[in-house]
Amino acid sequence: MVDLQVNYLAVLVCGVVSFVLGGLWYSPLLFAKKWVALLGKTQEELQKASNPMMYVIGFVTGLISCFAISCVVNATGATTLVNGALIGFLCWLGFAGATSYNNQVNFIGKPPGLWAIDSGYNLASFIIAGAILTVWK
Repeated sequence: MVDLQVNYLAVLVCGVVSFVLGGLWYSPLLFAKKWVALLGKTQEELQKASNPMMYVIGFVTGLISCFAISCVVNATGATTLVNGALIGFLCWLGFAGATSYNNQVNFIGKPPGLWAIDSGYNLASFIIAGAILTVWK
């Protein structure tokens, strides 16, 4: 059996980093304007539909992703920042990137650009989490 030895403080920090990255990623500084346009909505429509529980759920799901990446990092025995980033990339590629593309673009028909923005955020957060979780054991 694999002994996962999860560093819960590191997972929490990665969850916070991921959440903050999401705030920046979907801000006017980066992709907000293009993302809103690709959704086919207005900023006002999104603000009206927004509620605090969405952000709580977003934070919790980020923690779950960071926890899973931590388990993979520990199961592989990775020890370097580069190996951790590679693990984050591979987790994104196999579990988030490919499946979200298939579901969102292939079957639902959402614009590939929308997938690229959303999946790009996941890619960045997975790589950062993998790197942090590998060096902070």
